[in-house]
Amino acid sequence: MRIRLPRPETRNSARPVWLFFALVHAGFLARLLPFILGGGVLSDIRFYREWAYQGLDDGVWQGIDTAWVYPVGALAPMVLATVLGPYLYQLAWFLLFAALNAVGTAALVRRGTPSSFTAAYWWLTATALLGPVAVGRIDGLTAPLVITALLLVAARPFVASLVLSAATWMKVWPAAVVLAALVAVRKGRLRILGAGLALTAGIAAVVALTGDVRNLTGFLSAQGARGMQLEAPLSTPGVWQAITGTSGAYFFEDEVINTMEVRGALSGVVGDLMTPLMALTVLLVAVFLAVALHRGAPADALLATGALALVSTLVVFNKVGSPQFMLWIAAVIAGGLVLDRASEWRYPALAMLATAGLTTLVYPVFYDALRYELDPAVAVLLTLRNLLVVSILVWSLVRLGRLTARARIPAAAATGA
Repeated sequence: MRIRLPRPETRNSARPVWLFFALVHAGFLARLLPFILGGGVLSDIRFYREWAYQGLDDGVWQGIDTAWVYPVGALAPMVLATVLGPYLYQLAWFLLFAALNAVGTAALVRRGTPSSFTAAYWWLTATALLGPVAVGRIDGLTAPLVITALLLVAARPFVASLVLSAATWMKVWPAAVVLAALVAVRKGRLRILGAGLALTAGIAAVVALTGDVRNLTGFLSAQGARGMQLEAPLSTPGVWQAITGTSGAYFFEDEVINTMEVRGALSGVVGDLMTPLMALTVLLVAVFLAVALHRGAPADALLATGALALVSTLVVFNKVGSPQFMLWIAAVIAGGLVLDRASEWRYPALAMLATAGLTTLVYPVFYDALRYELDPAVAVLLTLRNLLVVSILVWSLVRLGRLTARARIPAAAATGA
């Protein structure tokens, strides 16, 4: 097997990207330095450290011995980050984050095209704008894995599926990208499916042998029991009802799972509708993807657009509106800028950068002013953010329709009609 070395011009073009990568991650490190020097941790990483040492010190493993809010594969990076000990857990987590982000960035620049370099700069900018939720949540690890897998699907479907499946067993959302690949990729479907099933069977066997296999799906019931979170896109009307004091809506802090929810008014009804609406939209997108592929739409464009539509659906029709969900959408857009024509993706790319900035302003900058003081100015920022998220979903559906429409004539010609 011949190893292809990057062309000199590609290496030269990639150099500024890696300088920008170093600058962004130096900024992250500077922000984390007080935590690292003081033995502290940022955001949800405190839970990750606690769960890891519960297993290592007490022999109680989340997702194996007890039901858990995350898929059991999330234990892997949490335990890996203990390599430097509990005091330097934050440093180890940052190094893991930086290493995986380097893998994702390398996947973006690998093709050596102008659009691939644009995508790399864009991804690093989006990561920087999302700041604390990028480096402080496990989603910051799964996002670059999804970027890497998206760009591998056509050439290495088995490997791409293994990467996506591993990411799915850390956080469920990459399953939407697996579905897009299964529908939109003509060749390699069996390898994509086989890799996912093999990894899942292996994980299930480990859990069954070491704990209670019923805990394997505990994260599904844990998520289903939650109410409408404050930041969820479809919570927006309830947020304004709570702020204006109408319809009996109010904010409720669930201290057990550390979330702020909207309760009262129609929040219960809306929450009950989320799962059916999400499932229906996912099914419709998958059907449209299959129709577009049958009519001859380009596979790479379909994969990127379908993945964006499915992932955006998971965000829009979700009771949980955590800020790290924006990383899901950003990862797919980064891949789309390479797989499809970058010019076609100008709107979601720009909208996502604005979304990332607004997300960080809402959380963590002004979040306390919203949840404790019901500040309407912060609610405006959140509303704009949520409208942008919905608009990205709408764009992806329109783009999917256009790909289908443009493919009609070539498909008809190819069949001799």
